[in-house]
Amino acid sequence: MAKFVVEADGGSRGNPGPAGYGAVVLDPVTGETLAEAAEYIGVATNNVAEYKGLIAGLKAAKALDADASVRVRMDSKLVVEQMSGRWKIKHPDMKPLAAEAGRIFPAGQVTYEWIPRERNKHADRLANEAMDAGKKGKQWEPSASTADLDARAARNASGGGGAGSGGGGAGASGRGPARTA
Repeated sequence: MAKFVVEADGGSRGNPGPAGYGAVVLDPVTGETLAEAAEYIGVATNNVAEYKGLIAGLKAAKALDADASVRVRMDSKLVVEQMSGRWKIKHPDMKPLAAEAGRIFPAGQVTYEWIPRERNKHADRLANEAMDAGKKGKQWEPSASTADLDARAARNASGGGGAGSGGGGAGASGRGPARTA
């Protein structure tokens, strides 16, 4: 069974305010970025954006392998605790989002872990890129560096290797400045 790590983040500039989310699916062994998602969602609260990031990350993981085991890491204590069943979901805006997230994978295939903001930089960067794009009246698009990493990952997965394949080295982990647009 495949295993993935999903890191997700959401933010709003004002609460509520212009909002967006970012999500990344990682290989838990190599740290390789397998998929990214980000979107400007208009005016929303940070918590709505966090949930939308979670949903996007889970959907991206499911598109890769519907039978995968997924470990979600987020810096939103609210979302982690609510999705883990330790906190009640009281706010009416959160209930349908939590229900949608819970339907993506069967119970037991997803675990949740809170991480400090400093360890969620990749998803945070994507959320900020989405909000920046929205400010300009556009939607988020993968940067050239992301497209290059996706092509490199596809070559590695197919065994192509070759010049510029990178082999999952610097930048491909999604944790360093090599990924910043």
